[in-house]
Amino acid sequence: MLEGKKILLGISGSIAAYKTAALTRLFVKAGAQVKIVMTPAARDFVTPVTLATLSKNPVQSQFIKGDKGEWTNHVELGLWADVFLIAPATANTLAKMAHGLCDNLLLASYLSARCPVIVAPAMDLDMYAHPATQTNLKTIAAFGNLIIEPNSGELASGLDGKGRMAEPEEIFQFIKNQVNQAAELIGKQILVTAGPTYEHLDPVRFIGNHSSGKMGFAIAEELANKGAKVILIAGPSQMQLKNKNITRIDVQSAEEMLNATLKHFKKSEVAVLSAAVADYTPEKVSAQKIKKSGDTLQLKLKKTTDILKELGRLKTKKQLLIGFALETENELANAKKKITEKNLDFIVLNSLKNKGAGFGVDTNKIQIIHKDGKMHNFELKSKSAVAVDIVEQLIQIIHA
Repeated sequence: MLEGKKILLGISGSIAAYKTAALTRLFVKAGAQVKIVMTPAARDFVTPVTLATLSKNPVQSQFIKGDKGEWTNHVELGLWADVFLIAPATANTLAKMAHGLCDNLLLASYLSARCPVIVAPAMDLDMYAHPATQTNLKTIAAFGNLIIEPNSGELASGLDGKGRMAEPEEIFQFIKNQVNQAAELIGKQILVTAGPTYEHLDPVRFIGNHSSGKMGFAIAEELANKGAKVILIAGPSQMQLKNKNITRIDVQSAEEMLNATLKHFKKSEVAVLSAAVADYTPEKVSAQKIKKSGDTLQLKLKKTTDILKELGRLKTKKQLLIGFALETENELANAKKKITEKNLDFIVLNSLKNKGAGFGVDTNKIQIIHKDGKMHNFELKSKSAVAVDIVEQLIQIIHA
C-alpha cells in the first residue's frame, strides 16, 4: 500500500515528461505524499504549475528560489523521501548519475538520497542501445538502484524501437510492488557484521586483511530496504550507508566485534556474519612504536574467540544464523563443515579461485548451502545484486 508513503518524483528533460501528470495523480489518489524536483530542461515539457496543483506541493527546480535568495535544501528532499523515482530519466541524466555529476537540483537530491532510487529511462532507440548508455545503466544498477525497463514502440523521432518510458500505470504498479516487498521484514531486528578487524601490534601497526566491507554493507542496505531494523557492526571501512533504518557501530579488533555482537544478538531475530574477523591476535600490544632492531621480529599470537561459533552456541530456536566462508581449497567440504560446527541455518560460500569474487572488488560469485543440504548456485554479479539473492533466501526461511 502507498498510503502515507513519501515519494520524491524527479523529472528530467524528455517529451515523456508529459506522462508525469497522470503518474502524480495516481500516487496522490493512492494516499501517497508527493514532492517533485525537475531539471531546468524538464520545465519545457510540463509546467511546474500543473504538477504543483496535482501533487499539492510546490515544485522545486532551482537551488535558489525567488529574488530573496532563499536556498532549496536538496539534502532535506533526499532525506524526506521513502522512495525516489526519476521518471523520465534521459541519457544525459543517467550519465550524470553514473559518474556523480551534480549540476542541477535533481542530481544533488539523488546524491543525497538515503532511500531506494528507481529509474525509468526514456530516449530514442539508438541512444538507449548505445554502449555508453548501457554501461551507465549497469553502473547505476550496481549502486543498488532499480531500473524500470522502457517499452518498445513509436518514439518521438518517428522511429520505432525500445526507448519509450513505461506507462504511468506500469510505473505506479512497479512502485507499489516495491513498497509491498519492502514490508517483508518490518518489525525484524537483524544483526550484520562487515569488514575486517585490525589487531594492533603497537600504536601505528596492525595485522589485518583486505576486506572492504562492501558485501556486508550491501546486505545491510538490502535488509533495511525490506523494512528490517538493522544493527551493522563494522570493522574499519570507508563504506558509507544510505538507509536511515541502519544503526552503525564501528569497531576495530576481533574482541571489540565480539563484544558488540554479543550485546545485540539477544534482541536480534537474525544474524548475518559477513565480517572477515582475524583468527589470531598478538599476545601483547606494545605501548610504543616497535623500533627496527635486528633482521627478524618474532610475534606471539593467540587465538581469537570464534564469533560465529559462539553465536551458534547461544542461538535459540527462534533465531536464524547466517555465516560466510571465503575459501581457497576444498571449498564445499569446508563450508558444509562450518554449518554443522557452528549451528548455521545457511552459509554463503565464495572462492578466491573465482575471478571477480572476494575482497576489494565490486562483484561476487556465491553458493548458498542450507543446513538441510539444499544448494543454490549464482552467477557473478554486483555485490548489491548478490545481497538481494542472500536476503531473498533469508525471507523464504522466515516466511516458510
